[in-house]
Amino acid sequence: MRVRRLPIRVRLTLSYAGMVTGCGAAFVVIVYLFMRFVPSYLVVDGSPPVPRPFERTTPRTDSISIVTPTDFLTVLLMVSLVALVVLAVLSGAVGWVVAGRIIKPLAAINAAATRAATGELDHRVGLGGPRDEIRDLSDTFDRMLASLERSFATHRRFAANASHELRTPLATTKTMIDVTLANPHADADELRALAERVREVNGSNIETVNALLDLAAVDGGPLVSAPLDLREISSAVVGELRAEAVTARIDLPQPTGHAFAVGDPVLVRQAISNLVRNAVRHNEPGGRATVVLSTQDGKARITVTNTGQPVAGDSLDALVEPFVRGSGRVLTRGSGHGLGLAIVSGVARAHAGRLELHPNRGGGLTAHLDLPRSSARRRLPTP
Repeated sequence: MRVRRLPIRVRLTLSYAGMVTGCGAAFVVIVYLFMRFVPSYLVVDGSPPVPRPFERTTPRTDSISIVTPTDFLTVLLMVSLVALVVLAVLSGAVGWVVAGRIIKPLAAINAAATRAATGELDHRVGLGGPRDEIRDLSDTFDRMLASLERSFATHRRFAANASHELRTPLATTKTMIDVTLANPHADADELRALAERVREVNGSNIETVNALLDLAAVDGGPLVSAPLDLREISSAVVGELRAEAVTARIDLPQPTGHAFAVGDPVLVRQAISNLVRNAVRHNEPGGRATVVLSTQDGKARITVTNTGQPVAGDSLDALVEPFVRGSGRVLTRGSGHGLGLAIVSGVARAHAGRLELHPNRGGGLTAHLDLPRSSARRRLPTP
């Protein structure tokens, strides 16, 4: 437990020094044991050494000396111990430097995490070098920071847009009431007209709040998985919106193609309804909106195409954000609450699908909603 409390650099240094010292000690023991079997040598006045068997008797001391194994092993052991101590010190120093170089990227990641904890999400580690585990950790951390930055920016825009969407009708209602009350000669007709306008604004507020509740349900609610006949659901949606399309002079034919998916019937129907409703409302008189069903890359695809004003390609990502409309956030309230594509995108994420938007060359937009494909062709009642 005490070792675990030490810093990682100290633990790495101790590991390196212990490994080197242990290997050196094992080497000394092996050499020591091996040298015990080396015979003694007789040295005579500088003549070549003559090997002879071990003797424990006292040799002559005139011009002859005997080097016994005991003396040799003692000197060898002392020198080896001194060398082992020096090796341990050097390995510890080298291990300290190497450990510092290894944990330096971790210090950079820690600094980035500390800055992120204070709210600075624009900082990136940007670690270079070879592709290894630490580099992968750094890249993953950078991707996480980028994702968090986008999420927080989206949430801030959502809060600002939601505040604007809910404050504007309240301010409008207050202004209408103040103008009417300021007129001391207001009759019953004027008061009735005021009540009708207030009712209209209040109905728009209810639609916005309901759309917000739908968006929250899509992002956090449980899913009911069932096989779906997208042709049947799309036909029912087109039938419900045909009257609105006729009023707006938009050609809305029946869906073409066939596709079967697996998903929540209520959410999928709502997503298709939002796509078709946007295709009708964000159009121009004499335009056209079509629904095509197909299967592509193992996915069931709903393609909704409409004519209309040209859409800039760099604004497509913003269209799936809450309260963003085709012509901007401050568009007139009669064109919708700006949550339709946000709900469709949430439905796609909830079903592990995808929503793709492409601007048409002549104007308008094409939306592809991909959902998990179903092999079963069992028809379900339209929810």
